[in-house]
Amino acid sequence: MALFDRLKDQAKNLQQQAQGGRGTTTGGAGHGGSHGGSRGGSRAQLVGVLKTQLGSLKTELKSGAYRDASMAMCALVAAADGHVDAAEIQQMESLILGNEVLQNFPPEQLRTRFHKHVDQLTRNFPQGKAEALQDIAKAAKKPTEARAVIQTGIVIAGADGHFSQAEQSILREACATLGLQPAEFQL
Repeated sequence: MALFDRLKDQAKNLQQQAQGGRGTTTGGAGHGGSHGGSRGGSRAQLVGVLKTQLGSLKTELKSGAYRDASMAMCALVAAADGHVDAAEIQQMESLILGNEVLQNFPPEQLRTRFHKHVDQLTRNFPQGKAEALQDIAKAAKKPTEARAVIQTGIVIAGADGHFSQAEQSILREACATLGLQPAEFQL
């Protein structure tokens, strides 16, 4: 539970930064703050906070690099446990198409990119993972986009109410690919 409280605190800081520059991206919540335990933050609340934070950046997150990296991230999260079934693909697609920020892009572009990665991960996970990480790396040039890709991954991973070790591991690898510290996201 402490992990989600720290992520919630960080999301609030990032939201403040986006709205007026008052927060920091690596301060308080990212380094040892254990104050969050009594805040009662649940996983659903965390996902809501991150969705709101991402929504506040919607106008900045319109590049093809963000789109491609986010779809690769979603596919990696879906396949993190080593397999993806049809119901999971349908649920993930619904989450993607319902995401406020991803509505910046035509739904067919999102579906095509997501399914491309899922197919590659299903056929040959190591090779598919390498190709997905290459698409994720496209967002590394812009720190706002890079962080948004990780936040999108966290939102998608937490949408089912379960944030598995495999999903956390995939998110840590994506952080490394983007030149971000996993600790910034308490991963």
